[in-house]
Amino acid sequence: MSEIFYVVPETQHNALVAAAYKKRGYSSQEAAAGARFCAEATRHGIRTHNALKALHLDHLLGSGAEGCKPKAKIEKIKSRFRGAAIWNANRKLGQATGYAAIEQAIKLADKYGVGMVSVDNAFHYLWGGGYVMDAAKRGYIAYTNCTAALAEVVPFGGKFPTLGTNPHSWGFPTTAAIGYPIVIDWATSVVAMGRVQQLAREGKQLPPGAAVDVNGAPTIDPQQAKYLLPFGAHKGYGLSLMNEIISGFIGGSLPTVRNRWDQQSDEKHTCTFFFQVWHPDAMNAGAFAKGRNQAENVKAVINDILGHGNEKCMLPGQLEAEAAARCAKNGGLLFSEAEVNAFNEIAAECRKPKWNLADFKVAE
Repeated sequence: MSEIFYVVPETQHNALVAAAYKKRGYSSQEAAAGARFCAEATRHGIRTHNALKALHLDHLLGSGAEGCKPKAKIEKIKSRFRGAAIWNANRKLGQATGYAAIEQAIKLADKYGVGMVSVDNAFHYLWGGGYVMDAAKRGYIAYTNCTAALAEVVPFGGKFPTLGTNPHSWGFPTTAAIGYPIVIDWATSVVAMGRVQQLAREGKQLPPGAAVDVNGAPTIDPQQAKYLLPFGAHKGYGLSLMNEIISGFIGGSLPTVRNRWDQQSDEKHTCTFFFQVWHPDAMNAGAFAKGRNQAENVKAVINDILGHGNEKCMLPGQLEAEAAARCAKNGGLLFSEAEVNAFNEIAAECRKPKWNLADFKVAE
């Protein structure tokens, strides 16, 4: 039997999430960005990075610790490269920083064909796919990576966690071709830690080969999972390493002390972000077969990949598009009973009315 979901009006969700951020000292603009991002994650079925994850991360490592500073101001560092922006986020809320960074990268791409934004002293921005999807819906090719909040992943062949889950996110403007943007977004661990938390909350097991316990022994019990493993052995390890090296060029901290403010007080402890946006016109060589234009050629390529008996194959971004369509059909955001109960803990924290399950219709 499929899981039951309840339809929560987006305005009700956003009001509670924004209230929680404001209770923790964030500005109205930061709270609105946080709520907007959490709604987008939920709309697209990214349950591992919804408001429950965002606010838990903020409590654990953000405003509840030293990783995030409410009402911080972004410092823009001068660069001799016109298509590149370099920012010191000063530990500003990650979602607010991420939205501002993708907008700046788009602005640079409009002017120079390609734009990149490197962000130092950041706090984790959660679901990277949300930023590149937003750009792709507006007609751009976009990429982002970041260093995860903590080093929780054991490198291939090792025994101690020295890497973050370190996601990579790509967005492609393919709505005209297939009805939605292709979004390739993944953590470089078998599962994200948010997934571990979700499964623990719902009493479900991890897939084999995803995590180890405190002693380094494999486990499928999310309650016992202490560290994560990279997907694809050396391949996932290499992709995770990329984020750490890019971060090193930006100015990032040592992975093993990131957000561990009680360790090595003379070291940095913050994350970094990297964004890059391409204008499709900047890549157009013009020599498309059979008189096709760029958009028609992209569609032809996708159709060829999904032809030849591959018609039932799934494209990255398809599940997210289907989740968004289901939310639209039901007229709100979808949450499980366990998630509604967890939101009521947030309501109690910021002294707002609790959600009554009976007030919400069951999603179709």
